[in-house]
Amino acid sequence: MRDTKRKLLTSSIALALLSSLGFGFSTLAADAKPPIKIGSTLALTGPLAATGIVHKIVGEIAIEDMNSRGGLLGRKIEWILKDDQSKPDVARSLYEQLLTSDKVDLLMGPYATGAILSAMGVAQRYDKVLIHHTFGIPNQAKYDKQFPTWALGPYPEKTSPSLVFDAVATVPNPPKTIAIVTSKFPSIYFMTLGAREVAKTKGLKEVLYLEWDFGNKDFGTIAARVKDAKPDMVWIGDIGAEGVQLLEAMKKIDYSPRIHTHIYPSPGLMAQSPEADGALAISLFQEHPPFTANKGAAEFVRKFHEKAQAAGLPYPLVDVQAATSYSAWQVLETAVNATKSFDDATIAKWIKANKVDTVSGKLRWDGEFNYGDDLMRVAQLQNRKWVMVYPKNVAAPGVKLEVK
Repeated sequence: MRDTKRKLLTSSIALALLSSLGFGFSTLAADAKPPIKIGSTLALTGPLAATGIVHKIVGEIAIEDMNSRGGLLGRKIEWILKDDQSKPDVARSLYEQLLTSDKVDLLMGPYATGAILSAMGVAQRYDKVLIHHTFGIPNQAKYDKQFPTWALGPYPEKTSPSLVFDAVATVPNPPKTIAIVTSKFPSIYFMTLGAREVAKTKGLKEVLYLEWDFGNKDFGTIAARVKDAKPDMVWIGDIGAEGVQLLEAMKKIDYSPRIHTHIYPSPGLMAQSPEADGALAISLFQEHPPFTANKGAAEFVRKFHEKAQAAGLPYPLVDVQAATSYSAWQVLETAVNATKSFDDATIAKWIKANKVDTVSGKLRWDGEFNYGDDLMRVAQLQNRKWVMVYPKNVAAPGVKLEVK
């Protein structure tokens, strides 16, 4: 009996000591839970790496944020990230590996349309939810459990070019002729073919049309052809570093386009290029009002600055790529917490039926191809900084669209 009383007393003292140190059964139980594994790939090497690194930094911020709040449903998050080398076929194999070998619980989409389409096929085969952030061909997104945060609406091949052409129509001496040059990268090519048709409806005369293979590094001939065509405006269908490479080739032959718009350039590379000043691009976030009032935006901007500067990024500011990427993580966290479930079917059903406030704005997925509103606007690179310039109601304070 005496031994029993001694053991009970010892146990009571131990519990009291744990409580005095701020520990409790709930905390210990939470710490004992296995982590929730989220798997994804990114283009950390290859021609898309300059933008892929932005998405990596954003993912690290998102994971740290969620884990600081206790993770997801009381379980810390482990992010299993692999390098798809900017190759869709590699992405496909790695997503298979994530589900079969790494046995991840949830998926997050990769960067760029080709890799996302590959990941989407794997997600469909295993009936997994896939939230993704940079898919540019909505009509190819046929899987019912895929959800984009690249908020460009179901028909960006029409809406995005219309937005750009409406913007340049407001400048003094608006363009009447256009040269259209493009990469054959799937989403870029898709958008550019749409732009050709929209340009006709806007009264722009096409004086040149050229294509190049994705991964091309010799832009000298293309630059010369554009210069000879003497267009008022150049539509450059580019992704990653391609736009900067073309502008540098133009500089070598003493040519600089008066108006040039780009589709999905690497924001940092372009911001650091003197030849790119004045470039236009579609965007849904820049670091100024009204965008910085979106949910979590101000704090995310602060954290991104710190991480990007520490990583040596040439452009440590938040723009469309970083904001869209962070939005994807916000959607995942919101859906899991709302459903109190890690079940893919449950999460997918909730996302399809609800809206989510993100740094990119309020997103929904009840339209065609699981797309919602087109939230894209027109940004311009001015003095090595991207700012929104069109429409006027979202333009940066004191800023307007400028042309040569």
